[in-house]
Amino acid sequence: MRSLATRHHQQGAIIVTVALVMLFLLGFMGIALDFGRLFIVKTELQTAMDSCALAAAQELDLQPTAIDRATSAGLTAGNLNRVNFQSATWSGKGQLVTAEITFKDPGYVTTADPKLAQYVQCQHVQPAIQMWLMQAMGAFSGNTTDVPSTRNVMASAVATRAHGQTTCPIPVAFKPKAGGTAPNYGLTPGEWVTVLTSQGTTPGGYIGWANLDGSNDAAETRAEMNGKCGTRVNDTVGTPGTQTTIAEDWNYRFGIYKKLPDFSTDPSYMRPDFTGYSYTATNWTNTVAINGDFHNSAWDGTPAAGSHATAQNFVTKRANFGACAPDGSVNSCESISNVTLNTFKKLAASGNGPASHGAWGSNRRIVTVPVTDGSNKVIDFICMLMLQPLSIPMADTQLEFLGNASLPTSPCSFSGMPGGAAGPLVPALVR
Repeated sequence: MRSLATRHHQQGAIIVTVALVMLFLLGFMGIALDFGRLFIVKTELQTAMDSCALAAAQELDLQPTAIDRATSAGLTAGNLNRVNFQSATWSGKGQLVTAEITFKDPGYVTTADPKLAQYVQCQHVQPAIQMWLMQAMGAFSGNTTDVPSTRNVMASAVATRAHGQTTCPIPVAFKPKAGGTAPNYGLTPGEWVTVLTSQGTTPGGYIGWANLDGSNDAAETRAEMNGKCGTRVNDTVGTPGTQTTIAEDWNYRFGIYKKLPDFSTDPSYMRPDFTGYSYTATNWTNTVAINGDFHNSAWDGTPAAGSHATAQNFVTKRANFGACAPDGSVNSCESISNVTLNTFKKLAASGNGPASHGAWGSNRRIVTVPVTDGSNKVIDFICMLMLQPLSIPMADTQLEFLGNASLPTSPCSFSGMPGGAAGPLVPALVR
């Protein structure tokens, strides 16, 4: 038989062994907890950088203000995220700053030229993330170099713009002019293109009404006018349902209503553009003859010689939140628009007051239009400006050609998944 002393020695050895094992396990628990915390902070910070890069990339349209707009958008989007266990202030350790947003040209060389910037990088280091058990281990071992009490976390994201998988055009289709090829299909930027009321075959150089899902359903026509997405290259378009069903949805964009809605509760598709100002040959007569056609640009600035002396361009009207008729009169709106509105008798107001374009407006008159071939298949997308409201009964109206929707400079945009072959560009993460 073993002696009592021997059994006591064995029990003591077991206690020491268990204590050492527990210490060993606590060490691993400390590593798991602390590195788990670092992983969470890293994930939160990466989300912030992704948001920054995507928001900034959307603004890279090669215009003079592109970098300023992109920087502002990136800062706003990035810092809206919460970092370090959902801290709104990022635990007071510093959020994203302007210097951490940089831009690259097509060769991925850093640039400050907005006409070259096609990539944006957002990168931030979150300093001094406090360790928990690792700090105690460092203090216990005396080795704070290998076992520091804090760690830094870095995240970076790079984004550019790429074609969307689907687009959200309005329910019309443009037929190229005879001999017209990509990217403009015979049109010149600034040219006004007629949207035909007739549902017959659309001749080259004109726009016809078309359901983009290939149907002839009136509900589909309205849905597409209200922002339904899904159109891709090679889709076959159909004929629309009763066209008058979309007169309301078209005229909403100009701030013209049968009954003025309560914008705070009514659907978002009823909101107007930032301006309802209408352009016709009466108030915007830019007589620049190109290839025998007259081109009237409401979009791009100063009218040419011989144009209407008081004409204002669309960008200016948007900045001022101008209504269809500044005096709020439907009769004046009809006179300016050169259309008959009939039952549409209410207008959104100018400026920023109640029920105004400034208070409730959004980007609703710069639209994507599909280009179709002779078999009514979608081959490309162009960017257009809605110029006039629709008359009741409906009559031909006009859109202004702004350029191919695939161009980096196109004002047409779309929020969606990248991966398409043509159409508006969407922000896409590349790193």
